[in-house]
Amino acid sequence: MTGSAVTGGRASRPARVLVVEDSAVVRHVLVRLIRDDPRLELADSVETAEEALRLVPRLRPDVISMDVRLPGMDGLEATRRIMAECPTPIVIVSDASADPALQVSMNALRAGALSVVEKPAGWPVGAAGGTAIATQLYIMSQVPVIRQRLSHGPAAAAAATLPLPRLRPRMVGMAASTGGPQALSHIMGALPATFPWPILLVQHMGAGFMEGFAAWLGTQTKLSVSVARPGEALRPGHVHVAPADTHLMLGCGDEIRLSNVPPLGGQRPSANALFASLAREGAGAIGILLTGMGEDGATGLKEVRRAGGYTIAEDRSTSIVHGMPGAAERIGAASISLPLGQIAPHLAAIATATSTLAIAGAEARLP
Repeated sequence: MTGSAVTGGRASRPARVLVVEDSAVVRHVLVRLIRDDPRLELADSVETAEEALRLVPRLRPDVISMDVRLPGMDGLEATRRIMAECPTPIVIVSDASADPALQVSMNALRAGALSVVEKPAGWPVGAAGGTAIATQLYIMSQVPVIRQRLSHGPAAAAAATLPLPRLRPRMVGMAASTGGPQALSHIMGALPATFPWPILLVQHMGAGFMEGFAAWLGTQTKLSVSVARPGEALRPGHVHVAPADTHLMLGCGDEIRLSNVPPLGGQRPSANALFASLAREGAGAIGILLTGMGEDGATGLKEVRRAGGYTIAEDRSTSIVHGMPGAAERIGAASISLPLGQIAPHLAAIATATSTLAIAGAEARLP
């Protein structure tokens, strides 16, 4: 597994944006938003993916605003080509709906795009919506894009040599932000259909995309996936996804608890809120913190570890953004740091060992 950084922070000048959008109305809106924001500068705006592919090597934009429904080549294939030939931060600008465009958007995130924002309907754009788009473009322009080549075989072999924790987990908490859909699809896709524990999942994403994200994630894995509902009982081998703009926590009696209390550290759902609720399970909980900006999840993961649970942070070598897992490492919240490709095999090995211990214990109690 290798990676090479190809962009860096540019605090001294505005971020140069290439807009790829076939709708003249939406393209006009995006250009206006970029020109009105001192953090951004328009590199160019084009109507097709083919034009974008010709321009990217010459313009070297700091970030690309990418539509997914384009004439000719679509935004997914354009993302794949750009990430393979000239890796550049890409923000997907998409309709927030359950139509095929949303599925293409999620697949573009898996292919290397960094985030997805809701497409503006027209001008003028509401202050909050316009600021959200411009801010995402600026923030993502600062992300060092890493070209990753994930190899399941060697990763699984390496994971097989890892020491296994002496605990009997009952549930898994997992959280991610920037780069999360790609990381989560990789982990979930590698877990067996017999995976025995419920997974509670926080992914930072725009509110309009959470239902579609959960539906898309369900196509990437043998496990069942749904947006969490209040009071819902945890189910073995089921992924409970935090709803939009709502904290997801473990409630009493192994059930889902949702909360609309204010954001924690600027995040709702909050990884810290999820992990803190799992900490009371002690050795019954596994906490996993994946790629993402900021520090959400670090202190909550430390609570899980202090309580006797097992905690995993994604290693720097595969994190698209090492902010969240890096913060966990710095404060001693991680029992172990693993490259992305080793996380699912390690979880599967823990599950197998736990099952073997349970069978051995049951046999020992027989008369």
